[in-house]
Amino acid sequence: MRRLAIICLSATLLTGCGMDTTSDPLQVTDTLTAATPATAPPATAPPAGTVHPAPPVQLAAYDRDTHTLVLASGPQLTLVDTRTNTQRNLTLPSAPAALRAERGRLTAALPDANLISRVDLRTATAQPTQVPGGPIDAIDLDGNRTAVILRDSGTVTVLHNGNPTATTEKFQGPAQLLPTRDGIAVLDRLTTAITPIDPATGTKGAGLRAGQGATNAVTDRYGRILTIDTRGQELLAFSTDPLIMKQRYPVPGAPYGLAYDPTRDLAWVTLTATNELVGYDIAGGEPQERHRLPTISQPNAVAVDPDTGDVYIASANGAGYQVVRA
Repeated sequence: MRRLAIICLSATLLTGCGMDTTSDPLQVTDTLTAATPATAPPATAPPAGTVHPAPPVQLAAYDRDTHTLVLASGPQLTLVDTRTNTQRNLTLPSAPAALRAERGRLTAALPDANLISRVDLRTATAQPTQVPGGPIDAIDLDGNRTAVILRDSGTVTVLHNGNPTATTEKFQGPAQLLPTRDGIAVLDRLTTAITPIDPATGTKGAGLRAGQGATNAVTDRYGRILTIDTRGQELLAFSTDPLIMKQRYPVPGAPYGLAYDPTRDLAWVTLTATNELVGYDIAGGEPQERHRLPTISQPNAVAVDPDTGDVYIASANGAGYQVVRA
């Protein structure tokens, strides 16, 4: 397999490379299209592990405190106790655009309902909070502050006890919030870029291009942002102090789903063009492939239990969800 050199780019370099003169220096064309997963072929190899039935799943998350796997199928949530394999169902007012599970609670952003729903995973009860503007993603910063991406304005707003305290300038296609050691960063799927934000003021820092079509990202325990470039078929790693691209590694097969195991330093990536799951050791200077497994068809979503190392892969076309034991 070919190797791409580790590179370091400054934000100023991105103003070249044949860009037009739009108001956003990271926007390369007036017509922007977000990257999407490949349409998977029929699975040809038996999936690794165990497969359980499930409707088409768009999002997956895992909470280590309650051992709960959360699967989102439209507005319906399936809460799976991974110790007993028992399930509970919860219907939200609309389909979530993002899920975050930690410390026994699920945070779901519901843009079509103008809500952020916080679900107690122990009781399967939801507490909705009205957030006008179509919240796409939300992340709690501290006890009383929450950063929210708003679809309607294309901005990120920081709420303190529900009241706006800081708002960014408009993004083209903000899709995901990422915690960093100095604040937060935004993945923009239309400009395929990462941009840091000061949550105290809403000020944008210098953004960097994230490949040809970034789709999903996570923050690892080193403070780096790991990003999937689905269109460019690469795994990217950015340091955040300052924001610099540190690594880019080829991942053929239309990578899309991404989950990070901080205990084993494994980045789990689903390949939607080949129905595979690949595990990369990302502790060193270059990712090292450690696992490659066949999956169910259309493996768009993946989550991992950092205590056991078990991996959960969910199909977007109704092939169920798959459990791969560590």
